[in-house]
Amino acid sequence: MTNKGSVLPWGSPSFCFRLFFFVTCLVPLLYFLSMYGWGLYSDRLHIVTGNLTILLWHWPFGPSYSLEGDVCWDRYRIPGCRLVDQRSLYPSADLVVFHHRELMTGQERLPFHLPRARHQTWVWLSLESPDNNGDMKPFNNVFNWTMSYRRDADFTIPYGKPVAKDRDTGNYSSTQGYIPKNKSPLACWVVSHYNPQQKRSLVYNSLKKSIKVEVYGQLEGRVLAPSNLLPTISRCYFYLAFENSISKDYITEKLWRNAYQAGAVPVVLGPPPDDYMAVAPPNSFIHTEDFPSTTELGNFLSQLILDKEKYAGYFAWRRSHQVKLYTDWRERLCSICSQYHILPAQKVYRNLEAWVRWGHKVH
Repeated sequence: MTNKGSVLPWGSPSFCFRLFFFVTCLVPLLYFLSMYGWGLYSDRLHIVTGNLTILLWHWPFGPSYSLEGDVCWDRYRIPGCRLVDQRSLYPSADLVVFHHRELMTGQERLPFHLPRARHQTWVWLSLESPDNNGDMKPFNNVFNWTMSYRRDADFTIPYGKPVAKDRDTGNYSSTQGYIPKNKSPLACWVVSHYNPQQKRSLVYNSLKKSIKVEVYGQLEGRVLAPSNLLPTISRCYFYLAFENSISKDYITEKLWRNAYQAGAVPVVLGPPPDDYMAVAPPNSFIHTEDFPSTTELGNFLSQLILDKEKYAGYFAWRRSHQVKLYTDWRERLCSICSQYHILPAQKVYRNLEAWVRWGHKVH
């Protein structure tokens, strides 16, 4: 039996008022969380449970690769990573990756017409320089993460990188063994698309006044078959690894494949020396910016080959390291799973154009 003198708390006017106030505050909060996700702060990290599904919306430049089986595990030993290209899996995908070239040309469009799961993130992918990315304004306020050669991208996918060998394969005196034999031309350059107004063309035309440069490609009508590219370059002491665009971190296969894999010392033109030093083996390249003029650069190259020990020093890194190239899109995409858990869940590139063109932090 209840004591008539006692009053239950939920029967009091003050309690009813507090309950009403609590509910009126809670309902909008729950609605907000259901619409925008439970990550209220931009630095909240993902908690991964089960497989991570990466949907590639369209293959870069057209040709596709086989995704049969557990590609990320079978080929790269990356667990819990499911790479797919069936658009029917869009609703359940954790990430959707869009290659910029096809969006820029209008070949593909972003699926704004489809409902987007609140946990899903969109990734902007490009290996092109800013000069070749066209108008970026339509892509502001769209993407959560970036995937690029840039070191400050959310997912960095370089054209190549040095990797340590299993063991040191010799001492300094053995460095000569890494230098291809029968070198004759002082320098060579392979150029497919020659534009006389580009900086690389201006530097080449000035440099050739000081040294002999063997030129291959459409410019001289000496197009090399793919199988002849590296053997031809290997006979040159130096290779002009001149980028067609000067932009932050833009260091392409011209360095990693054409020069390093062929066995020629790269003479580089591209981003500042610090960008090269951050990714390339030490004492492995010669930067054009380190010389006041192309005449002094040419003189340096001519004198360098006369000092065999000094020239061999540019190959010393090969005792302990080798170059790894990244050419398979599947490997690049599977690498997302290795970094996914450390990236902020709630992030949007408000001004992707500024990030791409000027490297501004705009999210």
